[in-house]
Amino acid sequence: MAGRRDRRGKDKKGKGARTPAERGPKIQVKMQRVDAYRVRIPREGKMRTDGMIYADAKLAQALHGDGSLAQVAGVASLPGIRGCAMAMPDVHQGYGFPIGGVAAFDVDGGVISPGGVGYDINCGVRLLRSSLQREELEGRIEPLVGGLFASIPSGVGSRRRDLSLDREKLDGVLGRGAAWAVDAGFGTRRDLERIESGGCIPGADAGRVSERAKERGASQLGTLGSGNHFVEIGCAVEIFDPRAADELGLREGGVTVLVHTGSRGLGHQVCDDSIRVMLRAAERYGIELVDRQLCCAPVGSPEGRAYLAAMAAAANYAFANRQLITHWVRQTFERVYESSAAELGLELVYDVAHNMAKIERHEVDGKLRELCVHRKGATRAFPPGHAELPGGLRSLGQPVIIPGDMGRCSYVLLGTEQAYRETFGSACHGAGRRLSRHQAKKEARGRRIADELAARGIAVRCASRNTLSEEMPEAYKDVSDVVDVVCGAGIARKVARLVPLGVIKG
Repeated sequence: MAGRRDRRGKDKKGKGARTPAERGPKIQVKMQRVDAYRVRIPREGKMRTDGMIYADAKLAQALHGDGSLAQVAGVASLPGIRGCAMAMPDVHQGYGFPIGGVAAFDVDGGVISPGGVGYDINCGVRLLRSSLQREELEGRIEPLVGGLFASIPSGVGSRRRDLSLDREKLDGVLGRGAAWAVDAGFGTRRDLERIESGGCIPGADAGRVSERAKERGASQLGTLGSGNHFVEIGCAVEIFDPRAADELGLREGGVTVLVHTGSRGLGHQVCDDSIRVMLRAAERYGIELVDRQLCCAPVGSPEGRAYLAAMAAAANYAFANRQLITHWVRQTFERVYESSAAELGLELVYDVAHNMAKIERHEVDGKLRELCVHRKGATRAFPPGHAELPGGLRSLGQPVIIPGDMGRCSYVLLGTEQAYRETFGSACHGAGRRLSRHQAKKEARGRRIADELAARGIAVRCASRNTLSEEMPEAYKDVSDVVDVVCGAGIARKVARLVPLGVIKG
């Protein structure tokens, strides 16, 4: 969720200019309870299909007064949509599409919308396991957290001064993603086997990325950024599926690391540039918009193809970004434990993308169709046996990594056949905000969030006191409630629960 903006749409936190029409659609929606985990928004007015919200009674009640339900109805009005316009239980209001939104459009006759991907293209999360046990962190958590904070630049506008990217190298990052980082010495080929799409989205074209976006990205590779991005040391405290956990290398008491960040200023600029183009394109192609934030173009149009190519390039930047950060995570553990990353068993479990639009084949009304699936604040949850999963995971299904807030817990889930049939293979991506950043800062006034977390055994380092307030645990829904809904609905299944022990944030 963005910070306050001035009259020109400039984000007060320095995140760049927004485009017109920030307020969202004025749509009154009806809600019909389908079962304990699903709520329908029935098709009416300009909607072309139903909306479907994954929420129990508690989470649905919290949505009243939030604009996300109207945004689901707005998405349902776009041409070429197939299936329902969906929202996961971590849903909250975003730009155009709600955060937590999923929608699929025919490649032939449907549209692609930058608002359906979001500003932080391929914001995602990766999970590392280790051979360390929780007791082996005794006396080392503070040096680890301090080392991570020193090694990984964090905060608004953070930059690396020890990694020089000329234009040729940057174009290599945009074209090859995590593979570029591995070939540059930041990781191993084994890492690439555990990243969605192998860490590289095909069709990327660095030439479709503006010079301004490249300027912003040139010095930010290998940085965490601000907001809800983090690196978290934790451990598994509950195993729900021992066989799956064992195959993923997770065990009770085992130390883990989560890395959550995206494409930084480069991805933000790609989105900003594309929204300006899509506003004109929607008018050119005669696409009626119930909300200008839903600006879009036909998937196969020149504008649609250009956005897909630029988005893929930004996504590759994000994969490379998380790969570099993983390298510095490993180096930090090596220094503190005076052992190699291999000896410490610091292996990648999986890396999933959150904010993406992908061309995929799914069955709709009994026929296989090529669709452009938008997942904004949502992740793939592909089932066992899917051809896009690496061989070592194909029998399990795709790992779905669900980070919570920095004070409670996170989950490792697996995708299911039900998800593939019902949600185009999609699930939630996190806890989802409960309070706006402004509300969170207001509620945190006079409190010492870092001290509160320390009293719960969680060491925190943060570039800004404001960020700690904005990101306090109470600012988020309880991730356990969110996970219970997606698992109750059958679109994911639980493998393990992790708790935080040390966190760095921007």
